[in-house]
Amino acid sequence: MKSATEYLWFETRKQREYLNITEKVRAIVKKSGVREGMVLVSAMHITAGVYVNDAEDGLIQDIDEWLEKLAPSNPQYRHHRTGETNGDAHLKSLLIHHEVIVPITEGDLDFGPWQQIYYAEFDGRRRKRVVVKIIGE
Repeated sequence: MKSATEYLWFETRKQREYLNITEKVRAIVKKSGVREGMVLVSAMHITAGVYVNDAEDGLIQDIDEWLEKLAPSNPQYRHHRTGETNGDAHLKSLLIHHEVIVPITEGDLDFGPWQQIYYAEFDGRRRKRVVVKIIGE
């Protein structure tokens, strides 16, 4: 069995941002030489997430508005009593989740129609990373 690990680094320009990282992950998969297996893509920060969905701008706006309704930017979170001001970012990360696993078939990401991998940043404007872990043959 083969395995490979690489890291993607991000420094977003906005507090909340959604980055399509599909082609970066695809390049890491191809470089690994794994033909059949899985790739784990995981945000290494508790105020970010990774998800699979459509790469359509309207949907991305809908996701952002949905998350803001469920976990509004609001100074009333108990977490803020610690001196932090990012309670909503922690909750948004829980809703999106921090990782995805995508199958690798014939050396490429094995997606359904329109599926793409996104990095979701909820407490941005600082350096963060994602681990890409590939396992297979």
